[in-house]
Amino acid sequence: MYNKILLPVDGSALSLSSANAGLEFAQQLTASIVIAFIAPTFQYPMYGEFIPPVTQTEEEYQAAMRALGDHYFQTIKESANMIGVAVQSETTFSDSTAKEIVHIAGQYSCDLIFMGSHGRSGLGNFLLGSVTTKVLSICQIPVLVHRIKHR
Repeated sequence: MYNKILLPVDGSALSLSSANAGLEFAQQLTASIVIAFIAPTFQYPMYGEFIPPVTQTEEEYQAAMRALGDHYFQTIKESANMIGVAVQSETTFSDSTAKEIVHIAGQYSCDLIFMGSHGRSGLGNFLLGSVTTKVLSICQIPVLVHRIKHR
């Protein structure tokens, strides 16, 4: 059915829970997974027309974000190895997270995106925005939305 599944993560409890559910789903299908972390692009801090003399460089920022992505991937990779699911990971930089998720799915030839949603609706979804909703609206491959049950 599905051979390669993209699991986007952002470090939140929701995304990590969804990634674990996606990992179990992949095991049932004998599919491989791609874990993706999309960090915002680097922005020089500016205060009016003033740039502070001591700032993080773009290279330092990207190295820190890649390390953060590796941290997010670590537990998922360990779990994948324990249950025999092949895994790849990717940290990229974009200010358009939904478009980047779809791009990565294409780049890795994924045939499913498995991602979480807070399950907000109405005004809550409108005000907060939803990466999941944006992915659903632009994606040409199936997207399975994993919802956390609220107690």
